[in-house]
Amino acid sequence: MIIVNVKEGESLDRALKRFKKKFEKTGVLRELRSRQAYEKRSVTRRTQVKKAIYKQGLNQDNG
Repeated sequence: MIIVNVKEGESLDRALKRFKKKFEKTGVLRELRSRQAYEKRSVTRRTQVKKAIYKQGLNQDNG
């Protein structure tokens, strides 16, 4: 359960923004989307490798 204490004088928009940030950190929505359809292990592994290659390419360009 996510608890966000609203500070005195804090706008509701700011508190809502903090709630959204905490909610995203938990990864609930990401997990829900991944569970909607079954994905084989090989496909999962392939996407992880693609992401790693992409990130490695970004790091090489910066360095």
